[in-house]
Amino acid sequence: MTQYIYIASPMRLPTGSFGLNPVSPEQPNVFKTELDFTHLYFENNYNSEKKARFTYSAHFSFKHQVAASHNFLPLKYQVNGNSMEEKCLTLLYSYLEEAVQASGIIEYFTSLNGKEYLPISHKRSIRWADIKTSYDLVMEDLEFWEITL
Repeated sequence: MTQYIYIASPMRLPTGSFGLNPVSPEQPNVFKTELDFTHLYFENNYNSEKKARFTYSAHFSFKHQVAASHNFLPLKYQVNGNSMEEKCLTLLYSYLEEAVQASGIIEYFTSLNGKEYLPISHKRSIRWADIKTSYDLVMEDLEFWEITL
C-alpha cells in the first residue's frame, strides 16, 4: 500500500507538481538527473465527474483538502537522509508554510491509502514557529497535526 500525506485548510490549496526541474521549457519531460525529476504532486478532493467535494478522511474539519504520496516522504524511524528525501521534505515544508501563512491554520495527516478512517495514533496541536526544519514534519503513520500560526 502507498503512504499518503493529507492536508486540509479553510482556504483553497494549490494543486499540481512542485519541484520538477526539466532541462528546458521546450523539453518539459526531460530531466538531467533523478533528483531533477523528484517532485511532489498534490491532488485536491474534488470529483469533476460528480462536481462535488469528498473528504480524504473523516478526521478533517476543513473542506479544502489535498493528498500527495512519494516514496521519499519517510515515516518516523525510517529517515534515510538522502538527497531525494531531503528535496521532498523541503518541498513539503515550503508548501505547508505557504498554506499556514495564507489561512492561519491547517490540518496535516498521514496514513496508508485506504486506512484514512482508522483511529488517529497521535494527535498534536503545534505552532508553525515550532517547526524549525523540514525534518520536523516527519510523522508516524496515522498521526494528525493541527498547525497554527
